[in-house]
Amino acid sequence: MIHAYDKIYLEKARVALGRMLDFAVYDLHMDLRKFWVRFLNSDVCKRFEKGDSSLLAGMSGIEMAYAVLGDSVQRVKTRPTADRSEEYWLGWALAYYQWDTGIAFKDIFDADDILKIKALYSPYHEMDIRHFCDLLNEMYLGKNPITNLKRYRLKAGLSQSQLAEESGVPLRTIQQYEQRQKNINASRAEYVIRLAKALYCEPEDLMDKVPVSAES
Repeated sequence: MIHAYDKIYLEKARVALGRMLDFAVYDLHMDLRKFWVRFLNSDVCKRFEKGDSSLLAGMSGIEMAYAVLGDSVQRVKTRPTADRSEEYWLGWALAYYQWDTGIAFKDIFDADDILKIKALYSPYHEMDIRHFCDLLNEMYLGKNPITNLKRYRLKAGLSQSQLAEESGVPLRTIQQYEQRQKNINASRAEYVIRLAKALYCEPEDLMDKVPVSAES
């Protein structure tokens, strides 16, 4: 799987996003959902998702919160943070998931889902992060049942049979990819290249963002 950015920035990113949410809620007294919407629509979010080193290595979570809000908020004295809050865990865990999948925060879940994910704090804060990722993968697939292959095929106005004819990839194989009975990420490179050429896209555009359990 291709991650969103170099792993050397991952821990810094997790701490920064966790501290940003904790600071916004407990020091700036902002509603979590409203602040998350501001973050999603900010340049900070776009830079964070790409692993911008000047952001991840150069700004703290508190500085990120101020950058998200701009001149709309006055600076306050920060409180000591001995314990990690649920909001801190939320940012810490989401940063890992976004890095692991490379999915943009906006595409993971909508704004209302941030509260549902926070509610996972117990028991997931005591579990390995992979358990959290597995659950979010299930939730993501539930919200995004259409594969990238099918999405691009429909955009091109082709039926499965027509795509098979255009690409030379067996019809049954295309059906299995779209039904996630076969994992396109583990498929023959030749097939993916042929499909991408027929759909006028890049091979990586057809890859599934989250792992599927189907056989290759």
